[in-house]
Amino acid sequence: MTDPVAAVEGFTAPGWDGVRAAFAQAQRTDPGGAQLAVHHQGRLVADLSTAGTIRGTRPFTPDSVTVLMSVTKGLVSVCAHLLSQRGLLVLEAPVSRYWPQYATHGKETTTVADLLTHSAGVLSFTGDQTPPLLDDLRNWQTCTARLAAARPQWQPGGATFYHAVTFGHLVGEVIRRATGMTVGEFFAVEVAQPLGLDLWIGLPAEEEHRFVPQHSPTGPVTEEQVTRVLAAMGIPREDRVAQALIASTAELGTLTASFGTRQGRQAESPSAGGIGNARSLSRLYASLVGHMDGVRLLSPMTVDRARAPRTDDLPAPVPLPHPERSAPARFGLGFELPRRGLPMLGEGSFGHAGAGGRLSMAHPESGLAVGYTCTDMSWNAAEGPDPRWLPWTAAVHEAAGLPTCRVG
Repeated sequence: MTDPVAAVEGFTAPGWDGVRAAFAQAQRTDPGGAQLAVHHQGRLVADLSTAGTIRGTRPFTPDSVTVLMSVTKGLVSVCAHLLSQRGLLVLEAPVSRYWPQYATHGKETTTVADLLTHSAGVLSFTGDQTPPLLDDLRNWQTCTARLAAARPQWQPGGATFYHAVTFGHLVGEVIRRATGMTVGEFFAVEVAQPLGLDLWIGLPAEEEHRFVPQHSPTGPVTEEQVTRVLAAMGIPREDRVAQALIASTAELGTLTASFGTRQGRQAESPSAGGIGNARSLSRLYASLVGHMDGVRLLSPMTVDRARAPRTDDLPAPVPLPHPERSAPARFGLGFELPRRGLPMLGEGSFGHAGAGGRLSMAHPESGLAVGYTCTDMSWNAAEGPDPRWLPWTAAVHEAAGLPTCRVG
């Protein structure tokens, strides 16, 4: 008896049918909907979706949109590099050149590059202050004032650890100061509109009818779970980094829950609250490594700078063991780079994953760009690559004539 496969809607170009079959196989046990889009050398070669079987939700079609979680950080990074390319943002300059209020409590030498490489040492909005309420987390001025007043958990630039909830506000406030536009406004005008993308940082009301919510089979990570993990590693709750990690987990959980509401989706939450679909993610990344209908957002020189490893030699702020299947996160300037737990399209590729399994990425040498979204948040990054990625990633390599991807 053969395994069942998921019913797939959409199209593949000639020579890419194997991607459709692999996507169907990958989604066969996933109750959620999913989308997969692939561009190759400027041409859309796959645009696929599965509807999902979770009751009470709209069918997931190629035109549906959903929360992108940390894939949003890639959108913000594109904005920063676009400004740098135009000479409006110097990435090695101190943050205080654009945001004077940030130069407090040892953050005076923090550079914009430190923000992009998760080495700023400001993991949460809480710091030494009262934990923020949901209304605070949706208030840009409140969040950025807290970040400006924060004491870093380590010497900025001296270590790196994933800024899950603060990255978007840190980089986004620099963008706002440099342009006079919020990061959502800048992305809409300078990135999404020229390319005709269905991607937003702050979902417009007129697009609500296309939204399909996410589903977490296990619920959000709790403060208690993080505390237990830290204790098992010998890191006391009183440690400043531990306190920041616990606070960050609570803040991200609060924000993630808010994405189930209209108010949460319309707010600009640039660390995790972007909304869109796989087709537009793939088209965006295709425009970073080639021309899309005459539009190329970033030059090859800018892309090479963005994907050059920046954190491989930086330690974590506390000793953290990494499961053999995962390995530490690797960053260029804003973008994630391939590692065992996130092989992407092999060495040289760049992009960003999001909680639960979302993924966007590109490989300049092959001209490949991929977007993948899912409504079932089943991926656990500590356990290695999402099993749903592996079949279609191999099929994409085969269709493009590339060797099988191996990283680490």
